[in-house]
Amino acid sequence: MEINVVLASSFEKWLTTLGYADSTVDLSVRYVSNFFFYLKSLEITSLEQINPAMVESYYRHLQTRSNKRQTGGLSNNYITSNINAIKRFSKYLQVTEKGNLEITLKTQVDKHTIKTILTREEIKSMYQACDNDYLGTRDRAILSIYYGCGLRRTEGINLEVKDILLKEKLIFVRGGKGYKERYVPMSEAVKEDLETYLYQGREHSLEGCRHAQESFFISNWVKRMGGTAIITRIQKLATKAGINKTIGLHTLRHSIATHLLQSGMTLEEVGQFLGHSSLESTQIYTHLANE
Repeated sequence: MEINVVLASSFEKWLTTLGYADSTVDLSVRYVSNFFFYLKSLEITSLEQINPAMVESYYRHLQTRSNKRQTGGLSNNYITSNINAIKRFSKYLQVTEKGNLEITLKTQVDKHTIKTILTREEIKSMYQACDNDYLGTRDRAILSIYYGCGLRRTEGINLEVKDILLKEKLIFVRGGKGYKERYVPMSEAVKEDLETYLYQGREHSLEGCRHAQESFFISNWVKRMGGTAIITRIQKLATKAGINKTIGLHTLRHSIATHLLQSGMTLEEVGQFLGHSSLESTQIYTHLANE
């Protein structure tokens, strides 16, 4: 198959359909397009011509390329993000039966540039920053979903009421990365937070609403909360708690992963909890757990 813009567009739609974050979709398409450009400079114009050696050649090319924004070369994280995008593209080709792109290359992430991690005390202070009104119950539920259960951004957004299995103390994740479904356990404290929001805070928001709303997190306009709205609530809690760090939803996920490892859970157990398909994704937290 010819390497062209149409193929890149199809790849973008596939990522969007699977629920990847907008930033991941945009960067993945951009990085794969850069890979296409590199291949064309080598007069490679079809997927059939690509082999693992060419991916490794591109990897070495990135390692020697200068950084356009600052002095020096490209960071390991930037290079790894490029290779991961190509790996997603390989998966796309396989699933859609458009071709086969074998990748055997393994990369490393800079330990010193890992995402922000919150301490247990900072997490505790964010819970304490939640108000006692119906919005406060929703804030606690947001913390419990993204920290207590370690869900990804879109996984929490896509939650529906029927996915919260209070009796079984489980959360059914239907829109996971790679469209993989899984069950995530909840602690007793998380159960209480979700139950309070579900039957008090959420019910308060639904007063006077004439149409059914199955979304778990709902806005003041009784619609499914989007990622921006949820992140805004998290950042307001952090400010109120006096935390001077750049915080996003993945910060809570990174934090629970680190805290679980510090508590003695194995890499395999933490990886399963987070829904990782490979232990390589979980290993980035090990150095933090030992600090």
